[in-house]
Amino acid sequence: MSEKGDGVQEPDPNPRPIDHILLAGAAAGGGSGPALVLGDRELGPDGLERLVGQLALWLAEQGVRPGDRVASWLPKGLWTCLLPLAAPRAGAIHVPVNPLLKRAQLAHILADSGAVLLLTGAGRADSLEPGDVPPGCRLVLEGAVTLPEQALAQSTAGPQTLAAILYTSGSTGRPKGVMLSHANLWLGAVSVAHYLRLAGDDRTLAVLPLAFDYGQNQLLSTWLAGGTVIPLDYLTPRDVLRAVARHRITTLAGVPPLWVQLVEGDWTDTATLRRLTNSGGALTEPLVRRLRALAPQADLYAMYGLTEAFRSTYLDPALIDAHPTAIGGPIPFADLHVLRADGDPAAPGEPGELVHAGPLVAAGYWRDPERTAQRFRPLAGGTGLAVWSGDTVVRGADGLLRFVGRADEMIKSAGNRISPTEIEEAAVASGATNEAVALGIADDRLGQAVLLIAAGDGSTEAALRAHLKRDLPGFMQPQRIVWRAALPRTPNGKLDRAGLKAELAP
Repeated sequence: MSEKGDGVQEPDPNPRPIDHILLAGAAAGGGSGPALVLGDRELGPDGLERLVGQLALWLAEQGVRPGDRVASWLPKGLWTCLLPLAAPRAGAIHVPVNPLLKRAQLAHILADSGAVLLLTGAGRADSLEPGDVPPGCRLVLEGAVTLPEQALAQSTAGPQTLAAILYTSGSTGRPKGVMLSHANLWLGAVSVAHYLRLAGDDRTLAVLPLAFDYGQNQLLSTWLAGGTVIPLDYLTPRDVLRAVARHRITTLAGVPPLWVQLVEGDWTDTATLRRLTNSGGALTEPLVRRLRALAPQADLYAMYGLTEAFRSTYLDPALIDAHPTAIGGPIPFADLHVLRADGDPAAPGEPGELVHAGPLVAAGYWRDPERTAQRFRPLAGGTGLAVWSGDTVVRGADGLLRFVGRADEMIKSAGNRISPTEIEEAAVASGATNEAVALGIADDRLGQAVLLIAAGDGSTEAALRAHLKRDLPGFMQPQRIVWRAALPRTPNGKLDRAGLKAELAP
């Protein structure tokens, strides 16, 4: 059964080039406040629009041509906020790299994307080893960017022209690049701004990584509504709540592990909050109750999404007190189906795979037709591609969808999608073990923590941890390592992941 809208009139479905979003938002919101606040610097939409054009021209002057990929590996700052608009204005494709990733992950993304330019900072550049930046990719330090006096005019790109590649981990192999068009990004911003009811006086604290679709949409949806974005790279959860008070924040997006930490903080000066939004993992009922008690004036939006289709569902905040574990129904422009294994629609109360169709669905995986064919294919009798999420949901008698579980082996920790294969390969590359299996185990703070089962007697654990700490980001580090003389195998000789999971991570 196809899941359509919730009765609210849907917004304009006609996309524009994504770099038009600032001026469109200024017109919608009146342009009365800044579009971006970076420390003591405030930039209005007109000034920010000018900088987008100047940065786009700078890219062109560096030899970037239409269709080229431009990568950024930086914390939140002016360039990371501008590049999602400036690269497409230059006809290029932006490849944002999570600043938490280490050099090995960056090297894979640069090589896989074929990036011609990497913009990063001196510290990160110093961590690179020979061969990490492939031939044909130029490394530029952020401090070396000198904007020209002139600026490129707004893009005239078609809606299906690629604007970004966001790298996301799956259950096997290295991160894969999800190809996003101008239409994907524009309609995602329109959809979210619409159902969150964002307005020109809204102030969004952007705490999520801008290399994530959820994080990047903080910029785009707020700007489309004419509002203000205040980016924040925080050290402690206390920093987040302090920033909410200092900047009179109205919109705060998070993932469950962040909320778990935030509810332990001081919420006495958060009366400006109008909405809290959650994705990247399911909210528990106790966490919902706690958030509602701490910020009763704020609407709490439970949402579900996947990078391959941006976002699929949201729960009307008026329903969350009565239905705290529901993920709701489709966002504007999403056409959702719950299908059984045989492809037929699941009945109410019957679990099925969530399948997302419509204009928010990405164009597939960059240079990976095999994995694209596995996840993206037309629905029977439908037109255009749909994406099979791999996630099981169930539709209740009340019509609301609820998340059941993931069908694959991917680990979801602190809002990050982690490939167990990537951790396993790094463990074996250390020389401290010749076989390893990575699993996700339930964790109250992280959602899931990483458990590594390694072959050996444990005498090399210090060396293994040192290698993993050097080559993998913090969120991929095993919380615990279990050593076995030999890892169990299935009758066909494969590592018995299911048996290990049943024993160690039920």
